[in-house]
Amino acid sequence: MSWILHITTREQWESARKAGLYRPASLDTEGFIHCSTPQQVIRVANAFYRGQEGLVLLCIEPEKVKAPIRYEAPVEEDAGGEERFPHIYGPLNADAVVRVMDFPPGEDGTFTLPGGIA
Repeated sequence: MSWILHITTREQWESARKAGLYRPASLDTEGFIHCSTPQQVIRVANAFYRGQEGLVLLCIEPEKVKAPIRYEAPVEEDAGGEERFPHIYGPLNADAVVRVMDFPPGEDGTFTLPGGIA
């Protein structure tokens, strides 16, 4: 399975799931939803969410996403690789989220991928 992943809080996801549409605040300020591939999610989590509790990983099936997806170069400090970050330009339809996984930090505040994510 080729998922793209998004880190959010359980509270934000539950609200979005009930509404049928995930529309984080960053959509208004940055114009797209930040997502990651499995290889990128740990780097993103440890850089921006270190030690934060109550997070989940949304496992998104790209074929089900109704908004445009663009695979773009990472920010400068992550440059150097060929890999691109998937960005969803517009609200995410909740039915594109095929799995939601708890994403707690370890005792030292850092994250590791949950089982089932390759």
